[in-house]
Amino acid sequence: MKKSLNDNDKALRARVRLFGNLLGEVLKEQTGDHVFDTVETLRRGFIKLRTQHSPKLYAKLMTLVRSLDPATLNFVVRAYNLYFSLVNIAEENHMHQQRRKQVRRDSHLWQGSFNDTMHEFANQNMSPDDLQTLLNRLIYMPVFTAHPTEAKRRTVMDLQRKIFLICVEMDRPNASGVDRDHLLRQAKSVILSLLKTNGVRTTRPEVHDEIRLGLYYFSASIFDAVPQAYRHLERAVDTVFNEKNPQSPVTVPSLFRFGTWIGGDRDGNPHVTHEITRFAVCSATQTILQEYLDRLASLDRVLTHSSQLCPEINYDALGLHQDAADFDLSSVDRSVNEAFAEEPYRFKLHIIRQRLQHYLDYISAIQDKKVITLSALAYANKDSFLDDLYRIRDVLIATGDRLLADGEVKDLIRLAETFGWHLCKLDVRQESTRHSNTVADILKQLQPGTDYLALDETGRMALLTKLIGSSHKAIDMAALPAESAETLMVFKVKRELIDIISRDCFGTYVISMTHEASHVMEVMFLAVLAGLAGKRDAKWFCDIQISPLFETIEDLQQIEEVLSVLFENPVYRELLRVSGDLQEAMLGYSDSCKDGGSLASVWSLYNAQKRVLSITQKNGIECRLFHGRGGTVARGGGPTHESILSLPAGTVEGQIKFTEQGEVLSSKYSNTETAIYEITMGATGLMKASAHLVMGHKSAPAEHEQVVAELAAFGEKAYRELTDDTPFFFNYFFEATPVRELGLLNIGSRPASRKVGDLSKSSVRAIPWVFGWSQSRHTLPAWFGIGSALKAWRENHKDQPELLHTLFKDWPFFHSMLRNTQLSLTKGEMTIAHGYASLVADQAQAQPIYEAIRAEYFLAFDELLQVAKAESLVEIDEYIGMSMVRRNPYLDVLNHIQIVLLRRYRDESTSEDERQRWLPPLLRTVNAIAAGMRNTG
Repeated sequence: MKKSLNDNDKALRARVRLFGNLLGEVLKEQTGDHVFDTVETLRRGFIKLRTQHSPKLYAKLMTLVRSLDPATLNFVVRAYNLYFSLVNIAEENHMHQQRRKQVRRDSHLWQGSFNDTMHEFANQNMSPDDLQTLLNRLIYMPVFTAHPTEAKRRTVMDLQRKIFLICVEMDRPNASGVDRDHLLRQAKSVILSLLKTNGVRTTRPEVHDEIRLGLYYFSASIFDAVPQAYRHLERAVDTVFNEKNPQSPVTVPSLFRFGTWIGGDRDGNPHVTHEITRFAVCSATQTILQEYLDRLASLDRVLTHSSQLCPEINYDALGLHQDAADFDLSSVDRSVNEAFAEEPYRFKLHIIRQRLQHYLDYISAIQDKKVITLSALAYANKDSFLDDLYRIRDVLIATGDRLLADGEVKDLIRLAETFGWHLCKLDVRQESTRHSNTVADILKQLQPGTDYLALDETGRMALLTKLIGSSHKAIDMAALPAESAETLMVFKVKRELIDIISRDCFGTYVISMTHEASHVMEVMFLAVLAGLAGKRDAKWFCDIQISPLFETIEDLQQIEEVLSVLFENPVYRELLRVSGDLQEAMLGYSDSCKDGGSLASVWSLYNAQKRVLSITQKNGIECRLFHGRGGTVARGGGPTHESILSLPAGTVEGQIKFTEQGEVLSSKYSNTETAIYEITMGATGLMKASAHLVMGHKSAPAEHEQVVAELAAFGEKAYRELTDDTPFFFNYFFEATPVRELGLLNIGSRPASRKVGDLSKSSVRAIPWVFGWSQSRHTLPAWFGIGSALKAWRENHKDQPELLHTLFKDWPFFHSMLRNTQLSLTKGEMTIAHGYASLVADQAQAQPIYEAIRAEYFLAFDELLQVAKAESLVEIDEYIGMSMVRRNPYLDVLNHIQIVLLRRYRDESTSEDERQRWLPPLLRTVNAIAAGMRNTG
């Protein structure tokens, strides 16, 4: 195994060494010997300490760190941050090159590729008809979220993209001699630019900035990745199924969709207003329309057919005579008239561009709050646009030009089918009490004397059911409290934008902290008041989908009760029916993990999914589960393909929706090559998890589920003893991690806590909770309690010594759970964590907490190795393991610098000016450590 791993790793290690050397050259040339020598001394010293600890060497290195002035520390930290960025790029490119090698030598490609998946289906005797049925049911929807713990600036990401492309060029067989020297100079010049670019924002980003960054990924990679992913899928289907079944070939429908929370998620973020939501939707539409215009301009240089040379081109089939009448050729310039007569495709493309431009101008005016009328020449909707593209495709095919039809024309059609007019569906999220308070305020106008908040759940449901089915007078918005007026305005803006653009521009309305069925009915009532639902001509209509979000362990356990009450309500059931009979339910990974620990979280989520499917199927309702995953394991993160396959058998009904956030966005979608891979792996995971729709499935044995139930109980007990029952624990968290200082880093518009000054578990948000523990190398949320649980289970079941290993080997859910534990343990470092523990003022109370954490860490470490029957964590996941081995000595440097700087910045015995001197390098360590660990919150 080691030989194989070293062989695979050899090229990567060489690339990392090359980048390190280039960085060293740039650093020496730009900063002189002092900074370069400091970086090298610390690097070599901590590498030696990793090999063999030496108190003398450690003291010498710490003396050096403490002697550095702020300016030098800034350079040192920036150098290590840049090094990690280069390592990340090298690793990403290495994986890309490994996949390219597999393409060249193995027809099945990598596990999880479309080709491999189609072969797997064929080997399972899936028929072409079954495959078609399955493909027609699929919707794969990643959702970009407004949690920008990823600290990169767009400028930095553009430069990093250049490095990636240089890597790709370096790996070409003919990249040698002069060409290689040129590439090295290019790489060095980009490294120089990165060193000179401020990686830390000087001002906190506004929500507008977050919206623009979210849209950036579409232009950076997704617009190119999506058509290519479709091509790979079509090729795999053709090779495995259609070549044997040419009479009735399987066709590939459009199954990719994208969503976003950026500009819609207002839970705890007062900066997200209804005007921000308008800006987000209009900006997304402008982005996709401009992409269409750019691609049409490119097609104009391809479809240059002459009617004299191609008299068979059917003008009526292209719709050209109608277009000529609509645009009145007598009033346009000569070149357009000539195009109509001589170059029919170019004329058609000109007309399409004109119609799109009219619509784009209209959307831009709406965003600027200008009152204009939509031109009659503009497209009425995206279907009319698609119809024109289909006309071009069909005429090309009819005249023998299928090769051209299957090129850029097909790619543009795939984009239009996928992104429509809206680009991505904007979900709106708000916390449940905001709706309750808004309803109470509105009823003071509609039904004076009604104290809505004093009603019990039964009373609220009865009243809301009656209100939803009734007509109401207009609400006096000026008389409402500001918060309630803003809440209702969001619904009014939704109605406006749906009418202007399409219903597709909005996804679901997510209610965080859903505890009761009335929380959903409150949103439906507000939707009725805004004209999003209700009755028209005595018939129900509903242009809103509501997704209750179940976040805490308790909420997950009562999910069935809440949904049962809703489905038994005749008004809600009818509104659901007319909206498409699809119920989405969102599951919160991060808050449930923060609440009860990772074991209790994954087990509660597992059971919640089964209960949701049971009740929706019982009521004849289609279900889509929305997985609120974060970037880290503690927030439900992990490889998408494996995560989907680990879901309970039979709970994925062709659709899956999940959040993508933090560092996940840049790691997956900064480069087209990686985006194709990630989209592919997610889609094939969805295919396999949904295959039961046409082939049946086997549920996990009850005795296996009982094992996890017991483990979850043991794990939650240990976790709550630490986080809920240990005095001083939250003092330890806020002093032994840089969580307080994270609020000073300009990485997001959202406050770190729900309530300012409240340091409780319920107040602190899941992102800074995980981010703080991650920075200080505790990585506690992802693994605490697992060691105690595994040990307790083994001691209670000594007659089943092999069962845990069997589950790890054969059950995807159990394997994924413990593999994710391995990932978080690999990133933990208890020696470093002890340094952070020394920051706590009250050491008498801090040390017992640290010792409890340390003991559980090593217990989890040992128990996991025993279950996996492995000698080291690296064996469980070689890629992650070796990556962290490569990074650890460099992270050691940064962690020790951060500890020193935290101590100085928090020292209130020094002047404010003195403390502020250390803040810039301190904040840079946060970025650098996040880059090194490849996770934030």
